[in-house]
Amino acid sequence: MLLTTKIRLDVSVQDAATLEFMQGKCRGLYNWWVIKLRDGKKWNLYEAKKSLQQSKEYDPELLQVYGKLLHEVYFRLDGAMKAFFRRVKAGETPGFPRVRPRHTFFTLCYPAMYITIKEGCIILPTGGKGKQKQYPNIKAKLTEVPPEDFKEVAISRDARGYYYASFVAEQAEQSCASDHVVAFDLGMKTLATGVNEQGVFYHVGGFKGGQWYNRQLDKIRSKRDRCKKKSRRYKHLSKVYKRVSEKKRRKQRDSLHKASHYMSHRMVERTVVVGDLSQRHMVMKEHKERNKRLNRLVFNDWGLSTFLEMLTYKCQLHGKDLQFVDERNTSKMCSGCGNLQAMPLWKRTYCCGECGLVMDRDDNSAVNILARFLARREPHTERCGVLHADQNSVETPKVSCETHVQQLNLFERA
Repeated sequence: MLLTTKIRLDVSVQDAATLEFMQGKCRGLYNWWVIKLRDGKKWNLYEAKKSLQQSKEYDPELLQVYGKLLHEVYFRLDGAMKAFFRRVKAGETPGFPRVRPRHTFFTLCYPAMYITIKEGCIILPTGGKGKQKQYPNIKAKLTEVPPEDFKEVAISRDARGYYYASFVAEQAEQSCASDHVVAFDLGMKTLATGVNEQGVFYHVGGFKGGQWYNRQLDKIRSKRDRCKKKSRRYKHLSKVYKRVSEKKRRKQRDSLHKASHYMSHRMVERTVVVGDLSQRHMVMKEHKERNKRLNRLVFNDWGLSTFLEMLTYKCQLHGKDLQFVDERNTSKMCSGCGNLQAMPLWKRTYCCGECGLVMDRDDNSAVNILARFLARREPHTERCGVLHADQNSVETPKVSCETHVQQLNLFERA
């Protein structure tokens, strides 16, 4: 499978200016085509690539940009247009591809065959030949040893101005000998709540400092808005805002990496089942009764889509089987008798009026997800007293208050 290794680069001032020049030209070419497509021009990848020579005649500075980087602009725009039409065909209402703002770095993607690594340094080619070559090749020092047999290198920059090289390389998958199943419910208060076939619960905590960082960012933004634009204090507060937001983003991703590593590597179960949580279903009119005075309906600053992407490739890496199950009505259904009742987001404890079951909302949903996954498996075999061969349905695991619960606090704000 393909994995990415991100390595920081030590770049000189001249090379940083060259990278900024090339990414600016690539971003300008991308935005120019987006504006043309918004005005009604029909998109065709091959015709767009043929027009590159005309673009170079119109803007001679494009000659100083490496040709493979300009070609990558068209492929990236083609991917955005295909995704847009695919969502339209599916009946959704997607937004049209946007222009890239000036304050963001347009990632530069180099194929491996055009890159040289020598004595711990990476050499990136630039455009132009002979006397027309204004910018020399970029030579940046790598802070770590890059992987072997990489296929592509993506150059990026973070909010603090540091440059990184992301190496995409093939890595063999590992195997897992266990054959047990664990099911997880992605929630709002807890990142993931899971249960296995033996009735052991796992509570995986997420990033706890999101609201604190949001308050700090709001204070900085409020101070900056009272300053005159482009003044010395305005620029200083903008740098502080970027630094704090980058720190928040890094801690958030760190907690997601720890949670996905725990679920994909440290747990002994081979099959990991996750409910296909859709936050769109949470933001509905019936959830407004507890948030009438707030502009938001649901607060979740964990990045569930990013977490699922991490969990997907890490399960493949460690040889585990990741399955997604429809979790519709898993929070409303009683895991003991199957009774359905309304469960708004503010109600965190499930109290069944039929059988008297009292259980945490997320624990009840995890048990239902596990039972739903085991019910669709064929052939039916006996699995730890949960699934019976002489029945066509699944007997829900009986959980008592004395059931062992494993708590995992992956991130605690200092």
